[in-house]
Amino acid sequence: MAAIYQAVYRRASSLFCRLHSTYVRKMRYLNELKEDDSLCRQAQTSGAFYLFHNLSPFLQQVGEKYLVPQLSAAEMKRILEKFKETEQWIEKSVLIGCSDEHVPHFALDLGALEKSVIESELKGSFTDLRKALFVVDGKDSPLLASAQSLLRWHDSHQYCSKTGQPTQKNIAGSKRVCHASGIIYYPQMSPAVITLVSDGSRCLLARQPSFPQGMYSSLSGFCDLGENVEETVRREVAEEVGLEVESLWYSASQHWPFPSSCLIIACHAMVRAQQAEISMNSLELEEARWFALEEIVEGLKRKPGSSKQDDGSFLPWFPPKQTIAHQLICEWVKRQTSQLA
Repeated sequence: MAAIYQAVYRRASSLFCRLHSTYVRKMRYLNELKEDDSLCRQAQTSGAFYLFHNLSPFLQQVGEKYLVPQLSAAEMKRILEKFKETEQWIEKSVLIGCSDEHVPHFALDLGALEKSVIESELKGSFTDLRKALFVVDGKDSPLLASAQSLLRWHDSHQYCSKTGQPTQKNIAGSKRVCHASGIIYYPQMSPAVITLVSDGSRCLLARQPSFPQGMYSSLSGFCDLGENVEETVRREVAEEVGLEVESLWYSASQHWPFPSSCLIIACHAMVRAQQAEISMNSLELEEARWFALEEIVEGLKRKPGSSKQDDGSFLPWFPPKQTIAHQLICEWVKRQTSQLA
């Protein structure tokens, strides 16, 4: 009887915690805003807004720090009045989250308005997202990435792919509807893998022609239709460097807004040391080579600006800490170091 009571008590306690969890309440509230246009329209009157201009986020520099300001609905109204625009502009915004206190967060692109006037009025600048992600605080990078991806998706899905008729977004921006066909479109991400290959004592890194000089990273590629993650990892490694993966395991995932909203699935892969001769695909890569632990440790210490040598060549350096490629490399270093201890 006591065992039954304890089981019932644990279940009731679990239910109580779930119902009163800050995270659960936030998710329920956001879902309500996505499903109820009138509720979301009302939330816009008390929400906080992140501004973009042609998909570039608005930042303010304070000393050496770059901040991502939140504008109130009243501040948005003042900006729009300066351009003699109506408050209906705010309905072009998209919902991107909310605070623990349920203050909703929206992103709004003002690309049709004069950029310099907005920058002067708000004392900041619209910054290319590729730069912004690496200069703002770490907690703001995912927010900017997801906001820009959602704004970009709406910009590129204004017409139905079946009827050619205009689609209309709901107030939250969580979907678009073609009223002619009844088709509902939802924002999507393209799955891709990024893989750090090791032969047990070395790791393999490569360069694409588009990379900054001196930068090496893990192998990466999009999943083909019908592939699972394991199949994609094995295919990409075979295609790009001519090696056969013996085993692999999942590390983590990261949303990445380039080139067009990807879900990057990070993995480690092992190949046999006896079969580790690289056969590089020059159509995809500029260079690929093995790195010893000491080279990786030194490369992690370098910054892009300190990589160039007197003879014009560049010492290897690796993606910055905000990227999942950096995380993979650090995990490999940690694992190798623990094995040597």
